Amino acid sequence: MLMRPGLRLAFIALGTCAYGGLAVVGWGGFRPFFSHPALIGLVAVLLALSIVSFFAGGNLSRGVREARGNRWVIAVFVVIGFLNAYLPAYTDRKELWTIDGDTIRWLGVGLFAAAGALRIWPVFVLGQRFSGLVAIQPGHTLVTSGVYRVIRHPSYLGLLINSLGWSLAFRSGVGVLLTVLLIPPLLARIIAEEKLLHSQFGDEYKAYCSHTSRLIPGIY
Repeated sequence: MLMRPGLRLAFIALGTCAYGGLAVVGWGGFRPFFSHPALIGLVAVLLALSIVSFFAGGNLSRGVREARGNRWVIAVFVVIGFLNAYLPAYTDRKELWTIDGDTIRWLGVGLFAAAGALRIWPVFVLGQRFSGLVAIQPGHTLVTSGVYRVIRHPSYLGLLINSLGWSLAFRSGVGVLLTVLLIPPLLARIIAEEKLLHSQFGDEYKAYCSHTSRLIPGIY
């Protein structure tokens, strides 16, 4: 499905409000939540990233060929994502399994901002070829320049660090655990995506994989 601008705006606005709203509810309301400078900064970054994402493009198109068996990953991402919106804020307020110090909060805000940019950047690069589904799009070409020269899945790395940053902004050990729980479905999606790309581009993709890392340069 190619998203029209109005639909994409509504989708982003609803998602942002729901995510931020759950955090506010978890912290017990607007007044206590916005009494923390770091949390104000976190919301400001969330809003800024949401605005930028509107202009990035992307779609939910099945394209010319899709790995449909991987769709379950989307549901898992949504569930873990909304749990991570609420539970870190709640455990922060209740002082349950928290990591002490405002330094951790600001570290989390910084990671959330940097990883959010890493998450969105590939969408600008790929445009309509970037889909929420694992699919080959019309006119799909293999991008190997820029950040893709080093790692094959920068947006997924951004997703993981983004989740970690959000959790640390609330000093939340539970949030860190939820971030870890993102790894298995994320790896399942990466494997499905790489199989599809290999079937599409053959030796070109195999050669590309031989000198790049999946997520972490020089490690994985």
